[in-house]
Amino acid sequence: MTFSETLQNIKQHKAYIWSKKVFDFLLGQWFFILLGVFVALAHSYPEFAKEGGTVKGEYSIGYGAVAVIFLISGLSMSTKQLVINALNWRAHFTVLSMSFLMTSAIIYGIACGIKAAHDGQIDDWVLVGLIVTHACPTTVSSNVVMTKQADGNDILTLCEVFIGNILGAFITPALIQMYMTGTWDFGNPSHQTAGTSSVGDLYRSTMKQLGLSVFVPLFVGQVVQNVFPKQTKWTLTTFKLSKVGSFMLLLIMFHSFSTAFAQHAFTSVSHASIIFLVFFNIGIYLFFTVIAFVYSRPYVIKRWLWELPNENSSRAYRWTYKVFNPFYYNKRDTVAVMLCGPAKTAALGVSLVSSQYGAHNPKLGILLVPLVLYQAEQVMTANFLVTLMKKWVHYDDNKQKKSDDESELSHRDTDEEDREEVEEERRLEQEESQREGLDRVISRRHDEDTASFSTDSNIKK
Repeated sequence: MTFSETLQNIKQHKAYIWSKKVFDFLLGQWFFILLGVFVALAHSYPEFAKEGGTVKGEYSIGYGAVAVIFLISGLSMSTKQLVINALNWRAHFTVLSMSFLMTSAIIYGIACGIKAAHDGQIDDWVLVGLIVTHACPTTVSSNVVMTKQADGNDILTLCEVFIGNILGAFITPALIQMYMTGTWDFGNPSHQTAGTSSVGDLYRSTMKQLGLSVFVPLFVGQVVQNVFPKQTKWTLTTFKLSKVGSFMLLLIMFHSFSTAFAQHAFTSVSHASIIFLVFFNIGIYLFFTVIAFVYSRPYVIKRWLWELPNENSSRAYRWTYKVFNPFYYNKRDTVAVMLCGPAKTAALGVSLVSSQYGAHNPKLGILLVPLVLYQAEQVMTANFLVTLMKKWVHYDDNKQKKSDDESELSHRDTDEEDREEVEEERRLEQEESQREGLDRVISRRHDEDTASFSTDSNIKK
């Protein structure tokens, strides 16, 4: 038996088939497997990647990993589309209102309900951390990675990330001050130990981080793409740089968990609070995703403003259509809104919390628990939703393609049948014509022979 035959027999064995299925499944879940590995490493060796740790995680990962993600984005996106999406003020309004106002207001209402129940098992400072988490801007890196994987408008996502985090340095402290009044007055930053930095310092830090980790690599990527378009496209496809972006995202989460474990964040709260946060975060993220979908594609607009205005339309209808119809976004833009709206940043969030409440505040670890857990769970949940979003984005395209293929096949079959019928009729006509022509020739020759015979007879006489 040759080696190829032996190899073929092994491949046909049940053990090999099942082993391959298990390996393919595990390979498809590489993101979650590595996430578990990084969380375990962060728990065992938090000093390695924490802020100020062995590798200076706030710089090597907080700047470096994020810069790699946006360098890849700069290499892959069109400059023209970047400008167009940057000027899309309607999308900016939708995402910012969803990210800052709607999510924080809903969470504030839920937290008030839990606090009013006087359950006692959920720490009040955990609820404060929950409110602070959802007052933070959208996350910087995971949005871009996930939107690209879902075939959404990742250029719009990048614009929302940049705008949201710049404004977040001002909006988030204002929202915290607004919510931390009345029964929540104990959680107001003004009553805490002085923060390590002022709002001005926080804004400078935010601009520095966004400039070095977002704007500069994005600009470099755009320059390289426009100067070397063919080489850039070859590099992106050959080295599968989209996977590199996902790995950088894992490093960012590794840094966040290392910082949280180093600050003993998870041991500062009860098990009941941790369990509550784990399940609550998944549920609220899915709920916010549904709200973002409805907010991006309002049924009222589809129901009442579906027809293009014409000369017979009233002035009020034309004005209403012009103002409100653009707020009904296409599928790719909707995916961007669905991923940006519910997401919250841990990178800027940790800086915001530390600056507001003080880096040495004894409650800082508790405040960071909801933020760190939400970041991890939003990435995991979004990673599952990406597949569904991608199918939804291409659903009409696949349906239309299938319809076109069936129509083409139907037309092709009908045309072939018609051609066959025409050719058959033509063939029958030709055969009939040939028969008639042959009969005429035979008849003519017979007449000629008869006439010739008569002539010969007369001559003989």
